[in-house]
Parts: sequence; structure tokens; C-alpha cells
Amino acid sequence: MTGRVVILGGPGGAPSAVRLRRTLGDDVEITVVDQGNRHVYQPGLLFAPFGLSPLDSLVRPRRRQLRPGVGYRCGVVQRVDLDHDRVHLADGAVLPYDLLVIATGARLLPEETEGLATPLRPAQVHAFGDHEGARALARALAAFDGGRLVVDVVDMPTACPVAPLEFCFLADWYFRRRGIRDVVSLTYVTPLDAAFTKPVAAAALAGLLARKDIDLVTEFTTGSVEDADGAGGRLVSFDEREVPFDLAVMVPLHGGAAYVEASDGLGDELGFVPVGPRSVRSTARPDVFVLGDAAAVPTSKAGSGTHVEGEILTRTVARFLAAERAANPADQRAGHRAGPGPATAVDDLAAAGRIVPT
Repeated sequence: MTGRVVILGGPGGAPSAVRLRRTLGDDVEITVVDQGNRHVYQPGLLFAPFGLSPLDSLVRPRRRQLRPGVGYRCGVVQRVDLDHDRVHLADGAVLPYDLLVIATGARLLPEETEGLATPLRPAQVHAFGDHEGARALARALAAFDGGRLVVDVVDMPTACPVAPLEFCFLADWYFRRRGIRDVVSLTYVTPLDAAFTKPVAAAALAGLLARKDIDLVTEFTTGSVEDADGAGGRLVSFDEREVPFDLAVMVPLHGGAAYVEASDGLGDELGFVPVGPRSVRSTARPDVFVLGDAAAVPTSKAGSGTHVEGEILTRTVARFLAAERAANPADQRAGHRAGPGPATAVDDLAAAGRIVPT
């Protein structure tokens, strides 16, 4: 079993690279490509603004995630050439592959919402989705002595859909601990028709919001973030409803990695990569697999999903490479363009029964 496996994306891709190395041994060359040498533990960013998770503790070198035998390349992916099985990097390097794993997750697209990328009052509009955003929000919360705090999900899909609700509950706790909860108005704004996606969870969460005196605004798709008359700002929906705020915590629209859009035939209109039903294999090519938030699947974009998919990916890739080797001993690349590939490698998700649409 020989071949070159290239994995794009470190947070989701690095653990899978380690699993693949353990499973496949030294006969397969594995290379992880990521645009930064730092790994940020993203779940901790939710707690950092409240002083519960020191930001410095959330960062470690990317190399500490990998094991001997896994190559690492720091660089920005420019595009994927599906016809010639090559990854082009922004520095001009070209990485050929026999099997490609896309695990570059989702990126925030604040520029898609008017007034959000360059808000009129930067000190009053924040997000916690990255390291610097969490740090700035921590400062803003510490200086906030009362008023209207709004947590707004601009539109779906987003990474970890429950995180904004968790932020609301943490904010309630935080202001009670500071003794100012009675002068803070908390509001959760969502484009969904309920607090969450599933009826049972939505009912329970709506009840919890009500008990904690957190207002719930549903079916609100934010079209713009605007200045308000006097102090503060306002969210304006596409149906012209308004929600005023003194401090806004935004969850911007999410999309796939920029290189997906630049790669002919790879992604959809949002830059996510379509896969087969209940599968981790791209519909574009049978030698391309997709992991985590990068995939266009009807599941929550969350770390738990990525972890489960990573386990299945390891088995699927091993079967795929073994079947290719057995079917084409002289040239294991032959037949990749002719058909869907080995059936045993396609539908491991269905066999496992582990991924349930949300």
C-alpha cells in the first residue's frame, strides 16, 4: 500500500494524520498543510472573554499535534487542480497527491453583512471566533457596566450552533457575579424559528432563556449593522425589523476556505465541499475526502462531528488505498477517473450509523 496523502488543514487534519500514520504505517507519505504554525484550541475561545480560559493556554505549536513520520508544510493553499491531482500553494509550491483530505474548516465572512466588517462603532461590535476577537471581547465585557447586550447569529450555517446560546448563559452568570445583572438586558437573536434546530432541544433552551431573563428574537436574518440615533447601534433584518444594542456579540455568516472557490469543480456556492450521502468522499473526485466543517453536509459544524468523521475517515482511506493497490498493481492511479471507486470505501458513514443530520 503506497501513495502520497496530502491533508489540507491543521485543526481537524492533524489528528487524522496521526491516526492514518498509525493505521497505514510507513508505506504512505502523509503531509499536513496549514497556513499557520500555531494551533488554537477553539472551544476555549468561548470561555476566554469571561476570564475562565487564559488565552495563552489555548495556543501551542502545530508540530506538537503531529508524530514522527507525518510531514508538515506551513503555507496558504491557492487552489486544488483536480484534473492533475495537485495542490498549488501561494508561494508557488506544488504538492502532488494520490489521495487528498480537505479539513480546512469554515471561515468567518463578516464582509457579507453590511456594516459588520467595518462597524461604525468598533468598540461595540465583537466576535469570539478567533484569538484576537476573544481578547478584544474580554476587554469590552470588563468595561461594560450596563445596557443592552445582544448576541446575534447572522445566518446559517455556523460552526458549533450551540456556542452563541452558551455565551448567553455565561454572560448571565458573569454579570450576576459582578452584581450588575439587573442593569444588563440580554437578548439572543437567531435566524431560526426557535432557540435551536430540534424541537425538544429548542423547547428546553427557550425555557432556560426565559428563566434567566434572556429575551429571544427568532426568524431574524441580519441584513446590516447600523449606527443608532444617540448611543449604541442597531441590527436591521432583511424584513426591516430592528434590535438595538449597546454591545453586540456577532456570529458572522460562515463559508468554506477561499481556495475552494478558486478550485474548479470542488465546492458549492458557499465554498463548502459536497460529499456523497452519508459519506466523507467528495462528489467531485473519488480520491478526494472531506472532514469536518469543510463538508457540505446537513450536520452541525462542530468538533464532535469532526472527531467521529476522523475515525471513519481513517478506515475509509485505508480501504480505498488497499483496493486501489489490488485493482491496479502496476499503476494504482488507473481507473480514478472512470468510476466511483471501491464500494467498500464509499459508505462507511452509513455502515457506522454515526452521523445523524441535524
